[in-house]
Amino acid sequence: MNRADIPPCDAVPDRGRESDPGPDPVSALGPAQRLPSSGRSRTVPSVPGSDTSHTKSRSAGASVSSTLERDPIGPRLLNLKAAANYLGVSPWTVRDLEARKVLRRVTVPLPGGAELRKLLFDKVDLDRLIDAWKA
Repeated sequence: MNRADIPPCDAVPDRGRESDPGPDPVSALGPAQRLPSSGRSRTVPSVPGSDTSHTKSRSAGASVSSTLERDPIGPRLLNLKAAANYLGVSPWTVRDLEARKVLRRVTVPLPGGAELRKLLFDKVDLDRLIDAWKA
């Protein structure tokens, strides 16, 4: 057999494959159409007649949002990317603000007098900066 007799790879059509498979059917589904995950449920089942403190606080008129405000969820220190997302700007803008001393970073001391290189920012400082931008 001679090399000239072998057809190039492009000349042989793809057999067994669809030419245009289209969008992925699973990713096109909304959350309501997908199967539930095998993980733990996010909701706590309510038991009728149970007398818990959570039930008492709701019946006393405390709203869910005020409960979340008293018990903040999440870390107080944010890394560069999280701080940028919190402020709604790019990470490079946060770096520029830190370099110009507009925004102070939190330095974590390490043994031997060194400090952690990771850029960490306090949420309270970010909130103050937002308040200053509003004025």
